[in-house]
Amino acid sequence: MVHLIVGKKGKGKTKVLLDRVNEQVKKANGSIVYLDQSSKHMYELNNKIRLIDVSAFPISNSDEFVGFVCGILSQDHDLEVMYLDGFMKCAKLEDKDVTETIKKLDNVSSMFNIDFILSLSLDQSELNDDLKDKVLVAL
Repeated sequence: MVHLIVGKKGKGKTKVLLDRVNEQVKKANGSIVYLDQSSKHMYELNNKIRLIDVSAFPISNSDEFVGFVCGILSQDHDLEVMYLDGFMKCAKLEDKDVTETIKKLDNVSSMFNIDFILSLSLDQSELNDDLKDKVLVAL
């Protein structure tokens, strides 16, 4: 399932994401991946969490991003949950509608039994109605 942490820039979404991932690793049975646009949060993450700096890869649109995520899934059959900080930037969706890409991730989630936790720099009121039930935290 896809879960969203939403709020405008500077509201504390990354802190919520980091707290959640560090808490979840304590009880996880499989592996956890944290995608970000840099490695600046490396020392805030438990060392059992795999941090991937998305900016190091040549991703130019949201379809390529979904393919990138599927590539990660194909290499780790124990992957339980994937955290995506700054989802809109990582997925090249800044100033674009995120709905279709999130639906694609939801399909991937169902097929491979993996959860996605995404932080979005949007206010909850800016979300498409189809996504409002996916909001885990609104800041």
